[in-house]
Amino acid sequence: MAEKEVILTPSGLEKFERELEHLKTVKRREVADRIKQSREFGDISENSEYENAKNEQAFIEGRILTLEKMLRSARLIDDGSVSTEQVDVGSKVTLKEVQSGDVVQYHIVGSAEANPNERRISNESPVGKALLGKPPGSLVEVNVPAGVLRYEILGIAR
Repeated sequence: MAEKEVILTPSGLEKFERELEHLKTVKRREVADRIKQSREFGDISENSEYENAKNEQAFIEGRILTLEKMLRSARLIDDGSVSTEQVDVGSKVTLKEVQSGDVVQYHIVGSAEANPNERRISNESPVGKALLGKPPGSLVEVNVPAGVLRYEILGIAR
């Protein structure tokens, strides 16, 4: 089965590469030291420190594998090629919520980089899907569990 393409912005690619490097060089060594120290306490069958360190080691190794797979199948979004004529992955979209009049800006990113707290929403999310391909001035309706949200696209930037 082919790996799913992972869409990344240049900043997202750099962030994941830094995380992978940190896990491989720093965290692996730290957890190996913790395992070694906890073994010195004697019987490991009832040693919670040893158990915790082994669990952390498994988590770190799993995350390393996930990051390596993600970076292998990454498609980089070139900021310079992002259109300002219609919403696409990489677009920074300024929206006005029609009912409240609130204005908000979202950066449309691939699902791996999505972080609603940073206003980075996935192209696969309900709002992201509804915005894709739409030009400035468009009215967009998004079905969400609480009902229907209506947005006007005020602007698109890179």
